[in-house]
Amino acid sequence: MLQSRGWRQALALLILACVLAGCSDPENKRDLPQTPLTQKEPPVRGVWLTTVYGLDWPPRASVGAVSDAERIRQQQQALLDKLDNMVRTGINTVFFQVKPDGAALYRSALLPWSAVLTGTMGKDPGYDPLAFIIEQAHMRGIKVHAWLNPYRVTMDTSPQTVAALNATRHASPASVYIQHPRWIRTASHRFVLDPGLPEVRDWITQIVSELLSRYALDGIQFDDYFYYETPDSRLDDSASWRQYGGGFASRDDWRRDNTLQLIRQVSNAIHTSKPGIAFGVSPSGIWRNAASDVRGSATCGGNTAYDAAFADTLQWVRQGMLDYIAPQLYWPFNRNAARYDTLVRWWANAVAGTRTRLYIGIALYKVNQSVANEPDWAIDGGISELKRQLDLNDNLPDVSGTILFREDFLHQPRTRHAVEYLRQRWAPDK
Repeated sequence: MLQSRGWRQALALLILACVLAGCSDPENKRDLPQTPLTQKEPPVRGVWLTTVYGLDWPPRASVGAVSDAERIRQQQQALLDKLDNMVRTGINTVFFQVKPDGAALYRSALLPWSAVLTGTMGKDPGYDPLAFIIEQAHMRGIKVHAWLNPYRVTMDTSPQTVAALNATRHASPASVYIQHPRWIRTASHRFVLDPGLPEVRDWITQIVSELLSRYALDGIQFDDYFYYETPDSRLDDSASWRQYGGGFASRDDWRRDNTLQLIRQVSNAIHTSKPGIAFGVSPSGIWRNAASDVRGSATCGGNTAYDAAFADTLQWVRQGMLDYIAPQLYWPFNRNAARYDTLVRWWANAVAGTRTRLYIGIALYKVNQSVANEPDWAIDGGISELKRQLDLNDNLPDVSGTILFREDFLHQPRTRHAVEYLRQRWAPDK
């Protein structure tokens, strides 16, 4: 216990700190999460673990196991093997896809169980994969971020998919497709939620809040699928545009504001209830091209976050809504339309002086692959390009880490030599 004098001094310092904090400009801190900047952390060496279609996990053969007990054993052992391999590779953070669509890989009161676990949407798998990976990853010193696709409901609109959704009608909970049919739209030949509806944003925020209340997570991450449409399958949000678009000069501006509202709402929910949990987004790698906006990068890519996904990620960074941003920079140094070094430096400048950390997503899946317009991936087994990218990341002080896309390519024969290089670089003592 502090002595009386020491206690009074500590109290005086605390009061002074509160007074000084209260003197800051409220306009400037309006969108800032009410959490202090943390001390400098070790660089993130991460990997995305994808569950959509069972791409990285769970093993597809496990769904046909002879018994539920054997299926659970196979799925859990596969996760343990992956985590052990991450330790050997020097990976310290896994971004686990817990909501690839409108179903979950964790026990939820809002979402049915994902079909990738058992073959049937809504069927209890007999264990909680998210709880399992958190426990096992933390035992190995690996952090876990829950990775969510906020708006996607399904990967297609086939009759079989509609039948699977309808089959959850008597489940608890049923699919959002059944519970809230008014929210459902079609885009890119998939069922999605309409981002223009306030009820949808509230529902997504509830999903995040549920995760925070039930699991000892280290972070929450949204991927880049906000508005996602294709020329032959546009999102028809005319009804919500008519209802909520008043006051906006264009539908594009209104859409960007809808995405902004979602990010602000989720950020506030996270930092109010669990200020130690990091909130991040992994957007497409190009915010805007300089030809469209002088603030943009010296690139000429087509699918920019601002114009295609209606995600003004630069605004989110500058308003302090994100703890980190992880742009997907899946190009090599010599891809003139979108040079890797050009984009890394652009993003480093974007986060400079803000509270947002920068993790760079790189294309492990392209390593040692022959691509006509990106031949450097195949030189020296892909090690030369990988080394150049990691060297640049490590040499820029505003880059706080690297994330590999995706986990299964830590095991592919064609990436073997590159992964050995990663281990020598990231975990030389393992």
